[in-house]
Amino acid sequence: MSDQPIRLLLADDHPVVRAGLRAVLETEPGLTVVAEAATAEDAVARAALGDIDVVLMDLQFGRGMGGAEATAAITSRPGAPRVLIVTTYDSDADTLPAIEAGATGYLLKDAPPEDLAAAVRTAATGRTTLAPTVADRLMNRLRAPHAALTRREREVLVLVAEGLSNQAIGARLHLTEGTVKSHLTRIYAKLDVDSRTAAVATATDLGLIRR
Repeated sequence: MSDQPIRLLLADDHPVVRAGLRAVLETEPGLTVVAEAATAEDAVARAALGDIDVVLMDLQFGRGMGGAEATAAITSRPGAPRVLIVTTYDSDADTLPAIEAGATGYLLKDAPPEDLAAAVRTAATGRTTLAPTVADRLMNRLRAPHAALTRREREVLVLVAEGLSNQAIGARLHLTEGTVKSHLTRIYAKLDVDSRTAAVATATDLGLIRR
């Protein structure tokens, strides 16, 4: 085990949350908060400087880039720091994109301080820590893969929920109208529904998308 402290970046748009995380983590031996970021864009830029081991990343920022998008940008670089999601959101619409984006762990903000510190140390080694509710959801997805939507299917369904036509969805996602229809056909089959309205309602109930 290295004697070097684990260097942390706190990325959250709420100053009170950042202060709370800093207060908890800086009492832990071997952990040091190097920097804070109030936007996802700032987190991506700061993480690229090379002196961060673990980024504690919120998912929802006021405007601009979201936490999952920032996670993908950070983890795509060689020698990137690990990203530990620390958020209040635990629906599939939140957890799956973040994990697909490369997050090493996913913790909820109501986790006990000792769990937070342990998750940071685990993330620094490249191993995964998942909040129990998140782990349960992922296990359920594995047990019922027919109900798991792909990232593209979720993107299509979110735009359906916004009221866009197939043509408009195709234009937004750079897909042909026929491809959008194919995605919708698979979505209907996976959710066992036969209409756009029912697909949106079912996916929302299951936590696959957020309205």
